[in-house]
Amino acid sequence: MRRFSRTLALLLLAGLALTAVPADAQQFPSRPIKILIPIPPGGAPDIAARILGEKLNESLGQPIVVENRAGSNGIIAVEMLAKSPADGYTLALIADSQVVINPHLYPATPVNPMKDLVPVATVAANEFVLSVNPKLPVNSFAEFIDYARKASPPLAYASGGNGSQHHLSMEMLKQRAGIELVHVPYRGGAPATTATVAGEVAAMFAGSSTAPQIRAGNLRALAVTGEKRSLTFPELPTIGEFYPGYSNSIWLALFAPAGTPEPVLARLHAETSKALEQADLKEKYNKAGGLEPYISSREEFARRIAADHAKFGRLVKDVSIKVD
Repeated sequence: MRRFSRTLALLLLAGLALTAVPADAQQFPSRPIKILIPIPPGGAPDIAARILGEKLNESLGQPIVVENRAGSNGIIAVEMLAKSPADGYTLALIADSQVVINPHLYPATPVNPMKDLVPVATVAANEFVLSVNPKLPVNSFAEFIDYARKASPPLAYASGGNGSQHHLSMEMLKQRAGIELVHVPYRGGAPATTATVAGEVAAMFAGSSTAPQIRAGNLRALAVTGEKRSLTFPELPTIGEFYPGYSNSIWLALFAPAGTPEPVLARLHAETSKALEQADLKEKYNKAGGLEPYISSREEFARRIAADHAKFGRLVKDVSIKVD
């Protein structure tokens, strides 16, 4: 009788575990999914989300709605996501800066992405290209450094926002090269690119979205931030060739509100990873300017987030980044 009671208790516990998963999670998805983007249309996260959204639409059988919510270096989109229902129907495709850099720059914000968000799936990786307005009388990285060192007043450079990777990459270069530049933040990489093309500023670090402008001659590319030369621009040197140890790369990933059911996260991760393996998506990412699909397990990605958070915490302190 006791053995029967123990068996019955185990069965009841198993049944409770099964019913603990909300019915909506078991049927997920049953309606459109919204993906928030923390920048205006045209930047790398926006491009990556729209290409990925086409694939998820096919595999999940529901429309994927991309919604741009720019401002405050991604904080607006992150807060919207954190305050959304934790059901998998609102996601955000955000860059590393919104997750591992912003907490060091804006400690007083009501939302902490390290605690209030949960990673769903990695999406893409990229590096930055140092580009200048073609009217600037420099044709190489070495010439740019020499020109910037002598410029009076100092040259202005654009970024996608205070504390963005664009910003940090240039501040790192300023520190290593011993040059002075004036920072002009914009609300995302696309507006920063427009300003550089127009000649409002002299230079910028830019991601994949500027490749068409570079190929069209509207920007002049000088160097890349990766540890090795770019597949998209193999003729460009790495900055590390001039300043050993200098390197900076970025990642883009899908996040959901903390508390999203595990079955929903698992489904979204599996379908995203499957989409990133498809040849036509890889080709579209490459044509968009050298974006590379980034596939990782959620456990591996969680470890990278923790490591990057610590790394950029040290960098923000060392470079003395200040935000308005």
